[in-house]
Amino acid sequence: MLMKAVSFAAIPALFLRVSTPVPPAVIDRTVLAMGTELRLHLEGSIDLALASEAALAESARIEAACSTWIPSSAWSRLNAAQGHSVKLDPEWISLLAQMKGWQQRTGGAFDPVLMALMRAWGVRQGGTTPSRQDLNRARQATGADLLEWEETAGTVRLRDAQAGVEEGGFLKGYALDRMRKVSGAWSGWMDFGGQVLAWGTPRPVSIADPVDRQRPRLTLELRNTSLSCSGTSERGRHILDPRSGEPCQAWGATAVVAPDALTADVLSTALYVLGPEAGLAWAEGHDVAAAFLLNDGNVHMTRAFRALQPTEVQPES
Repeated sequence: MLMKAVSFAAIPALFLRVSTPVPPAVIDRTVLAMGTELRLHLEGSIDLALASEAALAESARIEAACSTWIPSSAWSRLNAAQGHSVKLDPEWISLLAQMKGWQQRTGGAFDPVLMALMRAWGVRQGGTTPSRQDLNRARQATGADLLEWEETAGTVRLRDAQAGVEEGGFLKGYALDRMRKVSGAWSGWMDFGGQVLAWGTPRPVSIADPVDRQRPRLTLELRNTSLSCSGTSERGRHILDPRSGEPCQAWGATAVVAPDALTADVLSTALYVLGPEAGLAWAEGHDVAAAFLLNDGNVHMTRAFRALQPTEVQPES
């Protein structure tokens, strides 16, 4: 029996097309963290879903370890130790050491050991006026010079039983820098309660008028920098002067642009405490890009801030 030869070349090849999910080129996330809104916008060819999860996990890790709103955090345990030594991870000792350095560089305008004054003025409870005796005692329990640590043992203590670390002036900035690093995204921006960190593609931002928060007063672009603003228009006189122990005057707002979010966060607070005249002089002397927005409508900028080419939005007549 003869079999007919079949030419396989004449048979069209069939291919099974397998659909592989393509990672998105852009991802946006909004969550609540550290008591405020955290927005992320990441760009790149990596798996941005995983990148955003890594960033959010980093924020949660930092909050769990350092937020003094959480009783079980490392810094809450330090505040509750009443002068005794507490074991801390090297990362948190290093961060506290950096903040003590900023206290020295700003002449005490910024201070991480501020919890005694925060309690005296009831800042977290809506505000109160302490007695002269209570205020004097809180002053004694304030100041980064009360921080001591032993690197070999990995321990930290506060030399006053009533002293405590208060992270509100720097922890979000630290978290922004860490989130950017762990995300691995080549471009993006993050907005953490109003502080913005942008890298890669330039990000347009606006700085609100200190009297009318709904109206922009300055606009500019951020690229590989962070913008942090401090003022009293939203929460009242909640910014305390560590040097006097008194709430700062409600004179306006500061805006600082720096290469890293931690520096911007620290200096926006410190310069507000120093005030529009002394703060401007300090910022000029340290080549800081800073703007001072006064309640009367005037805006004073350092040379470094003007170099960013901001646009002033004139008030409506």
